[in-house]
Amino acid sequence: MNLPLRLAEIVEQDVERYRRHRASLPQLAANLSVEDLAGQAMPDASPGKWHLGHTSWFFEAMILGKAPDYVAVDERLQALLNSYYEALGQRVARSQRGLMTRPSLDEVMAYRKEIDRRMEARLLAGLGDQEERYLFELGLNHEQQHQELFLMDLLNLMARSPLDPEAYETEPRGGPAENPKGGWIQCEGGLTSIGAGDDGFAFDNERPRHRVWLEPFSLAADLVTNQEWIAFIEDGGYRRPEVWLSDGWAQVKAEGWTAPLYWREEPEGWSAMTLTGRRPINPAMPVRHVSFYEADAYARWAGRRLPTEAEWECAAQLEPARFSNLGNEVWQWTASAYLPYPAFAATPGTAAEYNGKFMANQMVLRGGAFATPEGHARPSYRNFYYPHQRWMFAGVRLATDKALVDAPDTHEAFRQEMIEGLSRRDKALAPKWFYDAEGSRLFEEITQLPEYYPTRQEAALLRRVTPEWAGWFGPDAVLVELGSGASEKTRIVLDAAQDLAAYVPIDISATALNEAAERIRADYPNLTVLPVVGDFEHLSPPPVEAGQGRRIGFFPGSTIGNLTPEAAVSLLKSARQVLGEGSLFVLGVDLAKAPELLVAAYDDAQGVTAAFNRNLLVRANRELGMDFAPDAFEHVAVWNAERSRMEMHLRAARPMTVHLGKLAFRFAEGETIHTESSRKFDRASIEALAQAAGWRLEAFEISDSPSVALALLSS
Repeated sequence: MNLPLRLAEIVEQDVERYRRHRASLPQLAANLSVEDLAGQAMPDASPGKWHLGHTSWFFEAMILGKAPDYVAVDERLQALLNSYYEALGQRVARSQRGLMTRPSLDEVMAYRKEIDRRMEARLLAGLGDQEERYLFELGLNHEQQHQELFLMDLLNLMARSPLDPEAYETEPRGGPAENPKGGWIQCEGGLTSIGAGDDGFAFDNERPRHRVWLEPFSLAADLVTNQEWIAFIEDGGYRRPEVWLSDGWAQVKAEGWTAPLYWREEPEGWSAMTLTGRRPINPAMPVRHVSFYEADAYARWAGRRLPTEAEWECAAQLEPARFSNLGNEVWQWTASAYLPYPAFAATPGTAAEYNGKFMANQMVLRGGAFATPEGHARPSYRNFYYPHQRWMFAGVRLATDKALVDAPDTHEAFRQEMIEGLSRRDKALAPKWFYDAEGSRLFEEITQLPEYYPTRQEAALLRRVTPEWAGWFGPDAVLVELGSGASEKTRIVLDAAQDLAAYVPIDISATALNEAAERIRADYPNLTVLPVVGDFEHLSPPPVEAGQGRRIGFFPGSTIGNLTPEAAVSLLKSARQVLGEGSLFVLGVDLAKAPELLVAAYDDAQGVTAAFNRNLLVRANRELGMDFAPDAFEHVAVWNAERSRMEMHLRAARPMTVHLGKLAFRFAEGETIHTESSRKFDRASIEALAQAAGWRLEAFEISDSPSVALALLSS
């Protein structure tokens, strides 16, 4: 049979997608024992063998069996593998699937193989009408749902064993975890639309797309972590009825809940059962296996709330890049009951029972989990479970009723990044935490050292080029400085561009920021100064009081060299979006040069840089109650030629254990904390960086030796 070219391509794609989707469940089952695949730990779960059979039965019941002359592979399997479809006759009760010793695993796999043979033949003949095409897509998505259910149910089974067995050597994941972004994302609300559109596949419960009204709200950029949940436990969260819904508190008492499912408190700390066996809790990772009742109680305890599903989808559609782990770590509980959308219509035929009949007494989760197959979820996806259930991979993202315009909680951010950084195999902390008041003072002292050339060379270069570049700014311009610190170099720009409307310094240290802002106000009384406490890696638009002219980004000091290449591109992209069309960006960078000059600049003879580096530990002791012995850490500065960067480390001079609350972080002798990387550039690397972020390099000026450079970028 010769098919038209376009139809042949569609058929080939259908067969390839079918094979790819169907290969996943057998791969997950491949190294498990027959006993692993036959057990059923609780009525809500199903044996792995049943998942392997049921997903095959679905294609037979929904597509193959519709042919008038179709003969079933095995009539006995119709009732055994039916899940909940009343229209398709008798079925085994869900709670009794684990008693189903027959058919054997070999027979189930043979059945699966025969269904695959028949389905591929059906696909090669070409799918029929639009309804059959939808049922095929539904079958593929149903297959993916059961891949995640397979892992959920398997973990629940493994958790019942006192042996704490490993199901897998490494966790089966649909995608990598993302690092936290920090802070809150503000959403203005108003009239918006949610739900799936008419294009592409979506379950019937995601449609129709419709309008909803939202009041202003903010959504947390990050998921609630294990460490945050431990704080809830330690504050009596499971013993305080005032933070629980009535039904939730009844569940706590009836089930004896004291922690998330699979957690266990041991002498050395909390552990949790995972698909790779029982493991110590990673404090920085998002909490898993909590019910809606627990999620709601935590939100009340934290002084926040859960988002509605409309809020979650609105935020996910508008600014997904500003959130971490929207769809690849845990499903996120919402405050929304699982109900039909306005004008909801169930899929015609037998598949009408897929979603609609469950629209009562359940709650919606949004996002996706680490076990969700890649490409399966989307912003409009509506997962749903009963509020007491917690064996699924479910967690929490908080919301609040108002747009958060207050300063970010830098103390909590510092604490979380400390936990995350010291939990890594190669311990590391971000250099932004150097700059408390003492750190800022020490850095200013560093800039005066004879070995430290970047500050004086950049200042001299600014005096030379700024009078010319200020001509580009135009009237009523707003200077937005990232990581402003003491704002000393800013004065060179302010003196050259005297018609600026406003200056917006952004810095993570409120003390240093406010002191610098007051000095600028005193010396430039006609200039509007609008300081913003914040992390320059997560920018917000300039305050509304700023002028309406061109926005000028200012990022001196080669601070961009402290970021990874990916983070540097992300920062410049974010700056371009925040500053807007027509904006300019003045970027200071250090240039690659002789290693002896670089090492001397980061390891001065007077030891000021060493004190600056160790002050990070002093700050952690003061602000976080840690017990570092700063003098037991040696300052190390090395040139990494392969990555064209200077590195600063703090090296433990002896074995030691450092504590943060009940968390313990162990150091071997010689183990380091990587505190700073400072990349060194040339014109070509800066031009490539600018282009990757959507900027154009307008000018590139180099200082006298030892050389630094200033780049002028335009959006």
